[in-house]
Amino acid sequence: MTNSKEKVEKKRQRPALSPEAREKQLIALATDLAEKQLIEGTASPSVVTHYLKLGSTKERIEKEILERQKDLITAKTESLQSAKRIEELYENALKAMRSYSGNESDD
Repeated sequence: MTNSKEKVEKKRQRPALSPEAREKQLIALATDLAEKQLIEGTASPSVVTHYLKLGSTKERIEKEILERQKDLITAKTESLQSAKRIEELYENALKAMRSYSGNESDD
């Protein structure tokens, strides 16, 4: 029974369509292997340490900081895009006012 289960687990996955997808596949395989080793008690000290660090308070705080930095960068980008749209609206409004007043000129 174990032998047939191993055969099912060793079936080839569909080839990844991009390098990013391939990376995700390999990470998933490595994580599955690490999980199996941890369950069986055969994991190396570096694997155990890696997963212990992932669960640490420091790691969670650092992850939260990175998420907030990502949000801040996104907000700054949106703000810059918004400012650019406002500037374009002002330019269009000024051009329209010039054309209404008869002072239309090409800059």
